[in-house]
Amino acid sequence: MSVVEPAIAGLGITELGKVYGKSALQFAADAVRLAAADAGLDLQDVDGLIMSGGLTDQVSLNLQGELGLQNLKLLTAMQAYGSTAAQMVQYASMAVQSGTADTIAIVWADNPLKERQGSSASYAAASSAASGWRAITASNGISSANTMYALAARRHMQAYGTTNDQLGHIAVAQREWAQRNPLAQFHDTPLTLEEYHASRWIAEPFHLFDCCLVSNGAIALIVTSLDRARALRQPPVRVLGWAQAHPGNTGVRNDDFGLVSGAARSGPAALRMADTTLDEIDVVQVYDCYTYTALITLEDYGFCAKGEGGPMVAQPGMLGPNGRLKVNTGGGELSAYYLWGMTPLSEGVIQARGHGGARQVEKHHRVLVSGNGGVLDYHATLVLGTD
Repeated sequence: MSVVEPAIAGLGITELGKVYGKSALQFAADAVRLAAADAGLDLQDVDGLIMSGGLTDQVSLNLQGELGLQNLKLLTAMQAYGSTAAQMVQYASMAVQSGTADTIAIVWADNPLKERQGSSASYAAASSAASGWRAITASNGISSANTMYALAARRHMQAYGTTNDQLGHIAVAQREWAQRNPLAQFHDTPLTLEEYHASRWIAEPFHLFDCCLVSNGAIALIVTSLDRARALRQPPVRVLGWAQAHPGNTGVRNDDFGLVSGAARSGPAALRMADTTLDEIDVVQVYDCYTYTALITLEDYGFCAKGEGGPMVAQPGMLGPNGRLKVNTGGGELSAYYLWGMTPLSEGVIQARGHGGARQVEKHHRVLVSGNGGVLDYHATLVLGTD
């Protein structure tokens, strides 16, 4: 019996950024409708639904009722933080291969931004709810993702000599890409290295532009078989390889914190599954909740030796639209929009299709996509490809 190959056939993106007046559930429903229409499908063709939201759990199984779907063979909600989106594609792909469902919509949505409220307040409630062992670090002021990732980045700096200037090159390069992405929140707002250094501290060593945006909106994908996708409206994006790696370091003393992420294991595993090597990858979409996260993921995927990520990204001609390494071509979470793992995943699909417009990369046969969650706790990798 031949193995059914999965593919992404539809992509739905709602308005993103400072968009108000809709609940996360409404954003999610809109994105699924857009993804089905993008694929050329009727909404009732969807027989599987996998959903996820931010930290407020607004996107739950009631999305089925919101969409009026009555013939589902697969229905579940997931939460693996920033690795969720890539994981949803993996589970949908396995469901297609097994025949559990044929046409699966996966969607991520959130609306943390509120009118007349600063971005910093968006995740404040989640940060202040620490309990148990987490309450010990919280009592010392280490209570938010910013402060915890700052510890990880500082460790990398101390071990390998990574500098703010090197992290700044990532921020500037991704801002350059964002100038070519009309959906980017920082479109038409260039950034220089001097402006990066002059921006205020958020949690040292992170400046403002080391940190991701906060965005409202939703993105959905349709996963089906490659054979079926070829008969639909859009160029199919093949799901060639996938893997997960979850170090389980939360609250545990370990020697690797800040130095190694799950990408070191899930990246090679996904490449093996795809029968692809790193030098065959044309485009890389990494999870960049912070500049540091992008750097350590590139290291762990093997684009340079461990500890040499800083010098690599600061090399002239390495990053940005004219660079040798095509990374986060839509501007990423730092300069485009922050829809957790859907940010790198959606841009990976856009690039693989060849629909990137002014930011389209010439070679886009193989695309590597990462998802990272917790504080380097959870990781998922995808290898996407074209026919």
